[in-house]
Amino acid sequence: MYRNLPRLVEAQREQRWDAHPTEELAGKRVLVVGAGDVAANLVRRLEPFEVSTTLVARRARAGVHGVDEVHDLLPDHDACVLIVPLTDATRGLVDARFLAAMPDRAVLVNAARGPVVDTAALTSELVGGRLRAALDVTDPEPLPAGHPLWDAPGLLLTPHLGGAVPLALSRAFRVAAEQLAVFARGEAPPNLVENGY
Repeated sequence: MYRNLPRLVEAQREQRWDAHPTEELAGKRVLVVGAGDVAANLVRRLEPFEVSTTLVARRARAGVHGVDEVHDLLPDHDACVLIVPLTDATRGLVDARFLAAMPDRAVLVNAARGPVVDTAALTSELVGGRLRAALDVTDPEPLPAGHPLWDAPGLLLTPHLGGAVPLALSRAFRVAAEQLAVFARGEAPPNLVENGY
């Protein structure tokens, strides 16, 4: 998104040299909604790029803000990454009010589930050009032909393939084994989902 790859792919297709300045990841402030294993791994991968991260979960705890603070945190972040399960608490979490709290030109990344985001509200923000988004999931999914998201400016859209990589299953088994070992020791697993995130 920041390096403008969709524009450059189009220029390549047109055999047009489109040299222009772009943004970079360094210096960005990323709000991560979700604080489980995937979020921890995302933070670890962003740190070498000089990105500052803030975590949000259902309840505040050491190093993690509670979701009740999210609207106050959004204006101070360049991007918001959603990594939460779909529950009653997260369905529609990203609504018009949530999106309005994001600063102009901010990027919303949905790596959670489509219904976490109000599609109509996001489409309105994209069409108006105020926000940008990278979506691996949508609501509805699959996105039907003719849906306004297909043509929305500032959108990078992938067909729910974020986890479709060769080592995904082995990583999932490793996390499950670690969680079971913690449980077997009589401790609460760190990635325990209690009807929330």
